[in-house]
Amino acid sequence: MSTVAEVIAAKKAAGSGALVGYLPVGFPDLRTSIDAVVALAENGVDVIELGVPYSDPVMDGLVIQQATQTALAGGFRLAQTFDAVAEITSRVDIPILVMTYFNPVFQYGVDRFAVDLLAAGGAGLITPDLVADDAEPWLRASDRTGLDRVFLAAPSSSDTRLRQAVEKSRGFVYAVSTMGITGVRADVDKAARGLISRLRDAGATSACVGVGISTGDQVREVLEYADGAIVGTALVAALAEGGVPAVARAAAALSAGTLTQSS
Repeated sequence: MSTVAEVIAAKKAAGSGALVGYLPVGFPDLRTSIDAVVALAENGVDVIELGVPYSDPVMDGLVIQQATQTALAGGFRLAQTFDAVAEITSRVDIPILVMTYFNPVFQYGVDRFAVDLLAAGGAGLITPDLVADDAEPWLRASDRTGLDRVFLAAPSSSDTRLRQAVEKSRGFVYAVSTMGITGVRADVDKAARGLISRLRDAGATSACVGVGISTGDQVREVLEYADGAIVGTALVAALAEGGVPAVARAAAALSAGTLTQSS
């Protein structure tokens, strides 16, 4: 069992579920982004989703787009991802999944990326634009290194595509709760429940819901039927508005949803 799956399973065994927190590396600068991720780990986040800034983030909403563009404008380079992962894992004991569109991995070299991520202490990759049946180079590299690979599933996915995502994912399956780009929404799409049910039917034992979750109450709602809740935009906005102290407070408020779930 992967480290990520072990963390999620432990949270489930405790009667709750996992909180997965997203922040982009390099925003607003590399040092602050590292400190912000450490703050997530110290305030109730169970698994880190560390985003790699990309010039064409087609899935990301405005808040995350602006943050990643700030990182790129500040001189962020892909190799700094590994430096950040290494420092974070030296300071806190938390699994880190790097979230990246696949083109940067391809350009860097799939095998080289996997080896360098493993050496830095990373747990694996979330690849939003890579489907399981078109991922052979990454499947081979992750099998050689033991890294997790998290594929996305959406309400519009066919049953065949869902089965492929379940069979090829390691760590968890990322259930996209709404169609469209990321962002805070007043209500988490009810389609998420149906999607998780379909993933269970396809054999998923670890599935986390993301896109649109921004409050502790929404975390609690999602954990009634999913194994984890993924929060990104709300944390990035907190970091942008109030720095590391604000993102620490936001993480603590979100993690209250998991604490209430287990009480």
